Amino acid sequence: MANDKDIPKLSALEKPERLEDLLREDRGDDCLSCKLIGGGAFLGLAGYSYITGQQQLELQKAKIMASKSMFGMRSRSMGITGISLGLAWLGFWRLFK
Repeated sequence: MANDKDIPKLSALEKPERLEDLLREDRGDDCLSCKLIGGGAFLGLAGYSYITGQQQLELQKAKIMASKSMFGMRSRSMGITGISLGLAWLGFWRLFK
């Protein structure tokens, strides 16, 4: 049978836990190498997506211009840049947070 010390009292179960305490327990600490690898992966993805995205955009430039699409070269380039900036932000956040 369970020890009486292991069973919480009813009053302790009715009281909600503090959010700050739960977040502090859930946060955990990452080692430096985990932060470097994770942040480096996001930064690498940002660079890769920007470089290859712009290259593919230049390769498809004639088709895009011929299609008379509402989304021209500028908006597509801004989309690639936005995705890359988002990935870079995640990388820096992972490194320093």
